Amino acid sequence: MQKYRIYTLSALAILVIFFTIPIVGFYGVKGKIKSHQTEAIPSYSYFIWDLYSFLQYKADSTPDNAKYSLKKMLETNSEIGAASIHVWSVSLEAPNYPKETFPNGIPVFFHFDGFSGEVHEMNTINHYIGMYPMERGARLEMSLMPYIFLSVTLAMILYLYWNSRKSWILMIFPVLLPVGFLADFTLWLYWFGHNMQEWGAFKIKPFMPTVFGDGKVAQFTTHSYPSMGFYLLLLISVLSMLAIFSKLKHNRT
Repeated sequence: MQKYRIYTLSALAILVIFFTIPIVGFYGVKGKIKSHQTEAIPSYSYFIWDLYSFLQYKADSTPDNAKYSLKKMLETNSEIGAASIHVWSVSLEAPNYPKETFPNGIPVFFHFDGFSGEVHEMNTINHYIGMYPMERGARLEMSLMPYIFLSVTLAMILYLYWNSRKSWILMIFPVLLPVGFLADFTLWLYWFGHNMQEWGAFKIKPFMPTVFGDGKVAQFTTHSYPSMGFYLLLLISVLSMLAIFSKLKHNRT
């Protein structure tokens, strides 16, 4: 087997396992839960969420016997996050939350197709300072994610068998995945920080939330860092670049 095929298949396996399958399989489920149409959730979505539940942070209020079962989480009205692996993590330390309850701050996690973590608590704090709830951001992007990841997956499969000199164009998409996420994440943080509303009990000036590292907003301390999903995106990107260079070399010889 040529090296470019090994690189491509490795990147493809990571993409499909950690992103494409859970993003496509769990698509639309959060909307059905929100509209109280849980009977319309397909059985495969239950299976996929349960299968990937070990990757997810469970809210502190989630009962122990429900943490790995979507059905039980629905029965206990637990906070349900996205099924795919989270790409970025943000935590916030607030004076009114005791250290023993949230020793590392109130955590929330950003996925390509949604959020997870203590989203309700974070939205409560956002409302306090006049910031929109997290669900207000990236609605269009999240609705398109199943189609985007299916397209990238198909492009990578096609790359394995298309021997044209222009076939490298197909691998540009997986190469740019980490850059695309970080750019969109940064733009939406800017939008949230510069669209403060009058309802906040505590007034602050428009600001740029911290994208990477530790920051300070009023009396709150924030921590924003990449999580496992982002490192997997970097690995996909590197493997895809190696696949491009390897195939170009293979075609020359």
